Amino acid sequence: MSTLNITTRRAGSVAILDLAGQIRIGETNISLHNAIRELVEKGEKQVLLNMKGVSHIDSSGLGELVAGYTTIERAGGEMKLLSLAEKVIDLMMITKLLTVFDVFEKEDVAIASFGNVATA
Repeated sequence: MSTLNITTRRAGSVAILDLAGQIRIGETNISLHNAIRELVEKGEKQVLLNMKGVSHIDSSGLGELVAGYTTIERAGGEMKLLSLAEKVIDLMMITKLLTVFDVFEKEDVAIASFGNVATA
């Protein structure tokens, strides 16, 4: 059984979701979906997904990233990605999703890219 652990923390006005495990069809997808929806419902506009601990993502997981991105964008916010594994980058290049997301290797650079980090 694959699992996905999600921890939420803050850096200024940016909500950071630290993801560890696998993002696959089923329960792990649902937990990511629910975590993103909760942030939007709380009024979060700047969301960073730290995927350093993600060991595997399937097409359903990629779909969930796109759905989360769309949900946050519709709410007037931005979602960016941090620390993608090489396998995930390859998959996102093949599917052309790297052109959709802002992807960062360093957390401080990713946080600064949101701008007005001091405001909530």
